[in-house]
Amino acid sequence: MVDLTDLLTDFAAESADLDSLVAPLPATDWARSTPAPGWTIGHQIAHLAWTDHVALLAATDADAFFASVTTAPEPARLVDAGAEEFLAPPDELLPRWRTGRAALATALAAVPAGEKLPWYGTSMSPTSMATARIMETWAHGQDVADALGVTRPATARLRHVAHLGFRTLRHSFAVHDREVPTVPVRVELAAPASEPGDAIWSYGPADAADRVSGPALDFCLLVTQRRHRADLALTATGPVADTWLDVAQAFAGPPGPGRTPLSTPDMTPTGVTA
Repeated sequence: MVDLTDLLTDFAAESADLDSLVAPLPATDWARSTPAPGWTIGHQIAHLAWTDHVALLAATDADAFFASVTTAPEPARLVDAGAEEFLAPPDELLPRWRTGRAALATALAAVPAGEKLPWYGTSMSPTSMATARIMETWAHGQDVADALGVTRPATARLRHVAHLGFRTLRHSFAVHDREVPTVPVRVELAAPASEPGDAIWSYGPADAADRVSGPALDFCLLVTQRRHRADLALTATGPVADTWLDVAQAFAGPPGPGRTPLSTPDMTPTGVTA
């Protein structure tokens, strides 16, 4: 079991890393396009601020959260509409994002043990919500980094993204209208260089016939749909593992469109995900 306090510490650190990337940018750079079609750097931060806001409602005022759901646009428009609603000039958006994520962390820490929070089509524990916020912050931060041509160092915080990616295997098949597998899959990932020694992060039964292996960073890029499998050093053994690498999706909601292989002529990743 992952400790909630540790998760919230990592959420703050992941947010701070992205904050340090965007805070010094001139306003003109906030309008720079990212790999997600139609989304600027400003949209990426606005999305995070909006999602933190609705997560805060879920943690503090379930009635207000459900009221926001009843007035929400159709699922296909939900993510774009949230980003558009919160989009603002950097001097307004940046402090709003900072205040919102801090308030969410405080609220999650105060949720009574065993209580679940309402969410879109499901419910989540505070630890699951914190893990999801780390995943989203890292994934949308990747879009920002790509837009700026920045290579971010892989950190131990990717463990949370990888764990969520593994846990959502069945969801990935279901949301893409594929038969949900009943056989187990073993995942073995080479931890980032920042981890001691030749650390391997492993999930699933050691004797599973279906297996996925490769760098943890590559697996995280895949399950958040920030890179196409063709551009990653991941190996799949067995039919379930192989299909999973085509549909992997660590985030909730409708199936994401994924990204185009970087080897295609336009060399441009496409697709926006939640």
